[in-house]
Amino acid sequence: MNYSITEDIQWYRACMITDVPENGGVCVKYKDEQIALFHFARRGEWYASQNLCPHRRQMTISRGMIGSQGGEPKVACPLHKKTFSLIDGRCLSDEEGCGIKTYPVKVIDQYVYIGIVDDKDSSQAICA
Repeated sequence: MNYSITEDIQWYRACMITDVPENGGVCVKYKDEQIALFHFARRGEWYASQNLCPHRRQMTISRGMIGSQGGEPKVACPLHKKTFSLIDGRCLSDEEGCGIKTYPVKVIDQYVYIGIVDDKDSSQAICA
């Protein structure tokens, strides 16, 4: 599921940049949501997505391995190794696979902010 940015974004200060390992991820809690936050240091970029695996329905995406596929940043779920785009959340390893929700990220003065749109229709992607 792609999380489109069409409404006003509220920037949530998630953590300091030193709280996230280089080329790795952490889980950040925002209200009732768990968000996977990644510092892709090799690319000099930050990404955020839902932490819920859409297939196994477990909070594991933040522990996945990050890399690139065709120049596009991706994360592999540690449970079943399906890969998801960190740009738009689509499943890269399965044509009919479910995607994940993604969030915009910015860094200001050593703090990492995640963009949140309070939209009740933007629930986390789940596969049956």
